[in-house]
Amino acid sequence: MRYLLLLPLAALLWALYYWLFVITEGVYLGRRVVVWLYDWYAPQYDEIKQYIIEEEQILVVEPLLGELGRRVKQPLILDVATGTGRVPFFLLQDGRLTRQLHGRVIGVEPAGRMLARAVANTRPLGAGVDWVQQTAVPLPFASASFDAVTCLEALEFMPDDTAAVREMVRVLKPSAPLLVTRRAGWEAHTFIGRYRSRADFATWLEGLGLEEVLVITWQANYDLAIGRKKPLP
Repeated sequence: MRYLLLLPLAALLWALYYWLFVITEGVYLGRRVVVWLYDWYAPQYDEIKQYIIEEEQILVVEPLLGELGRRVKQPLILDVATGTGRVPFFLLQDGRLTRQLHGRVIGVEPAGRMLARAVANTRPLGAGVDWVQQTAVPLPFASASFDAVTCLEALEFMPDDTAAVREMVRVLKPSAPLLVTRRAGWEAHTFIGRYRSRADFATWLEGLGLEEVLVITWQANYDLAIGRKKPLP
């Protein structure tokens, strides 16, 4: 009987653990825990994600290059919270950024072991990418430095998402695009104090300096927002 009484407590503790470390990935425990978790995940991260080339071409490469188009010469792209180098890897593999547009991409990531995986993943693809171990706040770049900024599957795990987006907008050139994702589905509602509806998410981004914000379904549990930095008055 005593063991039966402990079952609800055990279930509650397991649910709390799952919420803190799996769903919200340590964000409510502070930046150091988030970085530690990603360093711990690093060796298995790509296997967990199981990226598919064709899907990444549609989900990552085409939206980004479509935004840049032919209007930018030698574009410089910033990927915030690059992880194991998802955005740089598929851009380099596609080839148009470096071979046709003669551009570069910079990947920023605070977790050292994740960044080491990113370097190893992209090394066979040649030049065209630089790496910086740094958090999203502050970004170590001058204002209006980049022709595009991306931040995929990471914003909800940053301690201060508002400050992070402000930094991304700051380093963007006027009228340049920001591509950022947000968690969707039932898990999104478990981010206490951080959940926004799709409409509220778009309004929030506009309030941080973007215009023409479009929020679309991106993956089963993520939406993608595309907006442009407001031009100078």
